[in-house]
Amino acid sequence: MRATVSSSSPGRTGFETSAPSAKSGTRAAGALWSIVLAGGKGKRLAPLIERIHADGRPKQFAVLTGSRSLLRQTLDRAALAIAPERTVVIATRSQEPYLAAEFAHERSPEVLLQPEDRGTAAGILYPVHWIAARDPNATIAIFPSDHFVADDGMFMRHVLRLAALAPRDPERIFLLGARPDSPETGYGWIEPGSSLVAPDVRRVVRFWEKPSPQTARACLYRGCVWNTFVMVGRAEAFLNAAREATPSLAGDFARIQPDADPRLRERTLADVYALTPFAGFSDTILAASPARLAVSAMPTSIWSDWGTPERVLQTLRSRGITPAWLDRPARAAQAERSAEECEGASRAASSASSLSNEMGLAK
Repeated sequence: MRATVSSSSPGRTGFETSAPSAKSGTRAAGALWSIVLAGGKGKRLAPLIERIHADGRPKQFAVLTGSRSLLRQTLDRAALAIAPERTVVIATRSQEPYLAAEFAHERSPEVLLQPEDRGTAAGILYPVHWIAARDPNATIAIFPSDHFVADDGMFMRHVLRLAALAPRDPERIFLLGARPDSPETGYGWIEPGSSLVAPDVRRVVRFWEKPSPQTARACLYRGCVWNTFVMVGRAEAFLNAAREATPSLAGDFARIQPDADPRLRERTLADVYALTPFAGFSDTILAASPARLAVSAMPTSIWSDWGTPERVLQTLRSRGITPAWLDRPARAAQAERSAEECEGASRAASSASSLSNEMGLAK
């Protein structure tokens, strides 16, 4: 299923879904593709998003800095190195109104709509199968849409380095790591092993998804890195890792044929998602397949996962960024204090005037 922007009949949302055949959508074999994950609800960040946007939108459609949503920032970042026509956004049907608004004034990328959110395992396997049907030798970079990146150019150069390694090691998934500065329990942790093709590209000894505080402290001490959940690999590397870790789930998604009759394809998609348990790609597939993984940590700390209000505020403070929504409460409090001071001064002046009048009368 593809989502496109339409400017035909007035009064329409401008966001329609269709399904071009794999043949008509075929690209050059072995091209670099990107998948942008935009199907989550972002419940942990919801209290902050509701303070900024009154419509209850998911976090990836929120504007936290500047004038672009987190999704638009992710798409623009990916476009520095990957052609937009080879970018696939994976979302859910309930998000169609937000997608329509996001792409109302510009060309839409490929958008695959899931019947519902079943976690990142489904959110990755569906678009990987879709891309593999068009380009079996594709190299794929996967990007969450809720990250802060301070230097887009440096970030994408690192992604391109890993993408260049994928054809040389087609069964391996390359993970982009971030150097930690605290024993964070909300991130996945990766223990690097020996070097592979370069000193900063290393085997993965072990993978922890959201460890206990004690384990996180041990990871920090042992030189482990955070998993950013940005991944690069050949399409077959992702599919083979899934087949090894969870054969039934991998087999279910292989049933969704891009070239099938649209009604049959939609029924198959609905059936697959109805049977699919909620599962994360990290704990279901990555943690089960460390021998298939490699990790390369970014040279500097330019990244943050904006999954919670605390992380957003910490990043903004450390970077000296003050968006309008963050400044608004401070201004309101200052205005309130000013109003109270003015009211207090007015009361004092009135009281002084009354006292003066009384003293005059006493004279």
